[in-house]
Amino acid sequence: MEKDTLLVPWDFTEVAEYALLHAIKISKKLNNKITLLHVVKSIKKGDEAQVQLNKDAKKYSDEHKVEIDSAIIEGSLFDVISDYAAENNVSIVIMGTHGIKGMQKFTGSYALKVIVGSKIPFIVVQEAPTKPEIFKDVILPLDYRIEAKQKLQWALFLVKYFGVKVNIVVPTIKDESLSKKLLGNIHFAEKILDKYEVNYEIHKLEGSHVAEEAITYAKKIDADMVLIMTTKDIGLTDYVLGAQEQYIIANPARIPVMVVNPRTDLSRYGGFSATGG
Repeated sequence: MEKDTLLVPWDFTEVAEYALLHAIKISKKLNNKITLLHVVKSIKKGDEAQVQLNKDAKKYSDEHKVEIDSAIIEGSLFDVISDYAAENNVSIVIMGTHGIKGMQKFTGSYALKVIVGSKIPFIVVQEAPTKPEIFKDVILPLDYRIEAKQKLQWALFLVKYFGVKVNIVVPTIKDESLSKKLLGNIHFAEKILDKYEVNYEIHKLEGSHVAEEAITYAKKIDADMVLIMTTKDIGLTDYVLGAQEQYIIANPARIPVMVVNPRTDLSRYGGFSATGG
């Protein structure tokens, strides 16, 4: 059976290398291979890049003792990544970004096409791994939306493969109806996490700036990743990332962020489920 693949968009930059270094650590936990994907406007211009791409793949493969291959495809980065991932057994896309200043390149409105609607989760990083262990403490913002429950499936995935502690952060909501929905989601989370004997804590945020407060708390506990989900905007058929999610992706603490869609497929991993009312 062919190994699942961790896909790293590769443009020969430092931030692409950061993503690859994260992918190498993750691959050793998941026993996945890694593919460096370089996108060119015209395949005719890809020959020179292919030589360098092969060199890079071999260098990092030899150095870190992991299986790394490479691919060049023609088109626009933001149009082809999701399709390539869906067709090539990709389990996670690990992508480097340049933070706030580089948001438009990878995580602004143009780049949302990459993440939004994909059946594959994305991990977005701003710097190289800074700790020996890849993920230990994960922040999971939880709100009143029904899709928030599905985020727990990915928390369980991280628990299963990385043994993480789940730190749930919840907003303070004054609206009574929304507050009841949030409370329902909190009880649901407790039920699921207790069922799987997960190490977790729930922390209530005090103010209305949820994204900023979540990152402040993440920094305080030295969290290794924030897990967020795209949200369904009323009146739109597509899933979108709101301003808060965009802030988290390019957070000033430079903490890696895992972004999933409500319809992201988790069946390949099996072994757990977080469903219910």
